[in-house]
Amino acid sequence: MRFMVMVKANESSESGALPDPKLVAEMGKFNEELAKAGVLLAGEGLQASSKGARVRFSADNQRSVIDGPFSESKELVAGFWLLEVKSKEEAIEWIKRSPHPFPGSVTEVEIRQLFEASDFGPA
Repeated sequence: MRFMVMVKANESSESGALPDPKLVAEMGKFNEELAKAGVLLAGEGLQASSKGARVRFSADNQRSVIDGPFSESKELVAGFWLLEVKSKEEAIEWIKRSPHPFPGSVTEVEIRQLFEASDFGPA
């Protein structure tokens, strides 16, 4: 089973400031653990939304581009891991071992299972 683990953004991550070097080192060690265990497929931090864009699809199939920054930082993703594990519970256990992404603040990390081809049946 594959799971996307998303670290929610906050004011600090949206400011564009680089994380504390100590935290970068701790995350590096954690990522090495995940890799050695064979569960890490990918994992990266994301630049602030000010460097991003959104493409909005209207009901009549028109497209428009919205440049960042985006106002609701609690709805943004600051980084992610893509894990391949045996269960949601295993993904949770791994993430509970992670360093705190933004020490000193309340942070949520969301874990969501990816669809697999077999989920869609024979089609």
